[in-house]
Amino acid sequence: MKNILCGTAAAIALVALATPAAAQTSERHYASPAFGGTTTTNPSTAPNLFLGFPILPSDKQLADAFYLGLQLGTRYEAAASAPADSETATRRVNVVFRLSGSVNKDCSFYSGNNDAARDIDFGVIGVRTGNNENVNRAFEMVGPATAAIETLTAGCNFNNEVSITKSDVKGLINNTASGYDSDEFQANIPYSVEANWTGVGFGVVAPGSAQTLEADTNDLAVTIQQGAWRSNMTIDIEAPAITSKGLVAGNYRGSTRLTLRAL
Repeated sequence: MKNILCGTAAAIALVALATPAAAQTSERHYASPAFGGTTTTNPSTAPNLFLGFPILPSDKQLADAFYLGLQLGTRYEAAASAPADSETATRRVNVVFRLSGSVNKDCSFYSGNNDAARDIDFGVIGVRTGNNENVNRAFEMVGPATAAIETLTAGCNFNNEVSITKSDVKGLINNTASGYDSDEFQANIPYSVEANWTGVGFGVVAPGSAQTLEADTNDLAVTIQQGAWRSNMTIDIEAPAITSKGLVAGNYRGSTRLTLRAL
């Protein structure tokens, strides 16, 4: 029964410590009933010195000779070993992850789903055709020709340039006109283009505000630089009524190009 209890106690005492500098078990115990009960615990294995020289037996050797060699007692030993850490243990580790990525420059403008959406037709541009019109007003435009364009998606995600360019500084051109009194008639219709949106100036970091770019009737092209912006854009085209000359009959054509370009 004593052996069973000792074995149980020993099993319970088997533990592994993960704490720094934990000493590994190395126990050597001796006991004897001689001389009223004698014990020795963990005797030194180093030789004893005589006159400074290690010539005498160690305490362990003496204990083995007394308790075991003379058969006066018994001995208990327990030793444990495990390899040390592969490197010096650290309580804190800092790891820095460097995150990176890129965003492409882009400009967008929703202009409908097909080419037809961008064909702006004024239809018949009315002129004064009444027989009772004063001769100085005959064949003049009845009123301005206008077009209103709006997209809800426009902008660029970087410093950019917005420009308006007409195909001809004279505006809409009647290429079929062949002969007319140039003092009284003309074969072109000047027009202006005005674009409006919400954005910021070039290199500016601030809340957006109203931005305008206008190509007047005598402008061929205009440009403005902007910071990144996104908003709706309205484009208003107006051909003011020509009241100084009559218009030569025919088809008037021209084009206007709006360009958004990331710098």
